Amino acid sequence: MSAWLPTAPCTPRDCSTHQGPAAGALTGAVRLLAGIGLVLAGALTAPFLRVLGGDVRDLLTRHWARMVLRLFGLRVRVVGEPAPRRGSGVLVVANHVSWLDIPLLATVFPGRMLAKSEIRRWPLLGAMAALGGTLFVERERLRALPGTVRTLSTALAAGSRVIVFPEACTWCGRDEGRFTTAVFQAALDADAAVRPVRITYRAPDGEPSGAPAFVGDDTITASLWRVVTAGGLTAEITVLPLIPAGRHTDRRELAGDARSGIARTVTDGAARTAVMDGATDRVLHTAVASDSANLPSSSVHQCASSMPAPASSARTRS
Repeated sequence: MSAWLPTAPCTPRDCSTHQGPAAGALTGAVRLLAGIGLVLAGALTAPFLRVLGGDVRDLLTRHWARMVLRLFGLRVRVVGEPAPRRGSGVLVVANHVSWLDIPLLATVFPGRMLAKSEIRRWPLLGAMAALGGTLFVERERLRALPGTVRTLSTALAAGSRVIVFPEACTWCGRDEGRFTTAVFQAALDADAAVRPVRITYRAPDGEPSGAPAFVGDDTITASLWRVVTAGGLTAEITVLPLIPAGRHTDRRELAGDARSGIARTVTDGAARTAVMDGATDRVLHTAVASDSANLPSSSVHQCASSMPAPASSARTRS
């Protein structure tokens, strides 16, 4: 484990709690089998979808992602600005809570991912990612960073929609990490706009739920079971206003603008529902570097090292 990789104070014991009804073991087992079955079906059919037109492929992917979440027991709610149809490249940046973020984002922004190499070894999800054309990066290799930035910039310049999690690891959803900035350099290099997105998982009472949080030393097996046995979960994605290309010339300013937009979002259900017919091009999910270390960071997983917050910490516990 590298000392330079991101850390978070979130741990399963402190954060992964659900204030709401619980589903029984039988319901959980049925959800788990049904969800895994659909994920397997998606993994097997992903290579064949490449021959379809972009609009058809995106439509099928959005419906598949929404159904995966539904089978795992989550309702999907999209609020905020309408997601536009395909066009020029755009960088979509979101806070990072769980492995569920991937299918949730795919309900609006389907496409290709770039993720840490460890995911290739995950049971089921690793095979699905590989068959779906995921690009893998070795996060601890300093020399990999320039190539990662070039890959993202090339994709954006080609008109693709690229998704990243600039926090560089998962947080509980109530706390948030600072945004790393290397990925924003790719947007500047490609003269691409940035679309901030807020992800929230809610209990039936509308309060954030920690059940989907995939943090600390959590395992994918424990996380899956916790999700399928939590009752009344809603996966909420808020599409925020676009930051147009050219507004910033410094990647740190651009990262700060995107992060402040996500942090000040009030996801209280009052925002209007987003139009769901916006088609997308490829989506790249990436692990980006911690700016202070210039190292590719973790992604679609917990932080490399999660530490409990000190007693004096002012953070809100999940």
